[in-house]
Amino acid sequence: MTKPLTDAQRAYEAKRAAKAGVSLDKWLAQKARDRQQEEQARATAAKPPAPPKKPGLFARLLQKAEKPL
Repeated sequence: MTKPLTDAQRAYEAKRAAKAGVSLDKWLAQKARDRQQEEQARATAAKPPAPPKKPGLFARLLQKAEKPL
């Protein structure tokens, strides 16, 4: 959850919301949504890549068939 805003913070956010033409509640909800999307994007970007898959049955058979005796 978000921590409650002080009076000065609420006034600042109200000015920004008025400048954007939305209500304060919508503005704060939009900011929370944007923050959550950023966190999700950061989490997916930090995920290490998956290890390469083992070749399938036919690929392994073809590799064995191509090897010289």
